[in-house]
Amino acid sequence: MHGTIVFTRSIIQSFVSSHKSDVYKCHSTDEASYTAVPYACAYSNGAKSGHTPLLAIATEQGAVHVVNTSPRRDWDCEPPRTVLTPHANGVFDIKWSPSDKLIATASGDHTVRISTPASSASSEDQVLHVLHGHSGTVKCVAWDPAYDGEVLCTGGRDGGICVWDLRVGERSGSSRRETRSAAAAGDAEEDSVLQPVISIPGAHEDGKPSKPRPRKSRPTPAAAVRSVTSIVYANGSSHTLISSSSYDGALRQWDLRLPITSKKTPKSKAASRSTLISTDPTTLGGTRRARGITTLVPGTGPSAGQLFALGTDARVHTFALPSLEPLSGYGPPEADAFAYTHPQMQTNSFYVRAALSPCGRWLANGSTADGRVFLFDVGSSARWAGGSAQAVVLRGQRGEVGALDWAQGMLATCADDATVRIWRPDIGVHRRCLEDSEEMRWHWSWGADD
Repeated sequence: MHGTIVFTRSIIQSFVSSHKSDVYKCHSTDEASYTAVPYACAYSNGAKSGHTPLLAIATEQGAVHVVNTSPRRDWDCEPPRTVLTPHANGVFDIKWSPSDKLIATASGDHTVRISTPASSASSEDQVLHVLHGHSGTVKCVAWDPAYDGEVLCTGGRDGGICVWDLRVGERSGSSRRETRSAAAAGDAEEDSVLQPVISIPGAHEDGKPSKPRPRKSRPTPAAAVRSVTSIVYANGSSHTLISSSSYDGALRQWDLRLPITSKKTPKSKAASRSTLISTDPTTLGGTRRARGITTLVPGTGPSAGQLFALGTDARVHTFALPSLEPLSGYGPPEADAFAYTHPQMQTNSFYVRAALSPCGRWLANGSTADGRVFLFDVGSSARWAGGSAQAVVLRGQRGEVGALDWAQGMLATCADDATVRIWRPDIGVHRRCLEDSEEMRWHWSWGADD
């Protein structure tokens, strides 16, 4: 017995978005353009619990816009937004702390910055901490669920994972302002920014010595750094991390209680050891070339015990927790009940992300072309129905749709056309869209089963 299976596909089929009240843009900090492209977004934890839907939008220019996306009547003014400027470079990931008191931003300037979203804070006091430990773009960030606003981890294009404790090296407000000024000028002293308490360099390297090559030969693609693309805390544990990489679909689990002091790494930055390496589902079907993972999304509620991984092979793969055993990849896509895909789904970009609804039933991911967003009913356990879940496709933007996130009863999607669009279920409006599509397309965008 697997209990009662609840099918909610009809709800995600009814998702609609108003052209007049559900579209947001971020103004540019550069005089050469009017708007900035959104690179990352995250709803507050309160929004996921049904409170005010505050959405933090991070842009290509390093700004963060905190927007209230509550439903509005057509052409009603948007509620006042808070704008932060923690970076002067693109922000590739953004996360609220568990209590929503802090926001962490991972940037192309090689730093992570911790800011307060409080609108009462002056611009000088918005950034509380500057975290410096990566040698390349910081790609992902996750807060430790057990230490509210105190401990977090990051992964970067340099292939490393860093763990940070904000309680180490806390400073006064005046000292923080000096830190920010120095960091912005690019001449910060080593002790003026927070350093990681644990560093894991080359987190997804295989450990095999590289073969010497002729002096004039060029490096092969396989020699490229294996970037860390996503990182999550496993099952709410504060000492176990799971990470993915750009190199292949194999996930790695890390126990932070098992440090190994390396001769290359100071004792204060002891490197941890991976305790588990999963099988790569992107090669299980006979594909010779491994594909990377862009996003890891732990299941919750009806999808608990599963870990969803969006691959650059245009599939969302499923792993079992805590074993990290792949449940997908063993058969053709149309018969694989644990892999979610669509003929028009293109995910060959590490900017394309995935997110799970707070109820744990619906998974959404972006695509690299045609402004498409794909929704899957992962909570109804389509595998019990004997086949893979069919996607609902949302189209209301242009170009690549990369970042997205859920609040209770709504989904935010960010696109290359510099728009952020909010989608909500509305069966009545959706029915009218289907009945009079020529008229309604001037006012609404809606989902389809194409």
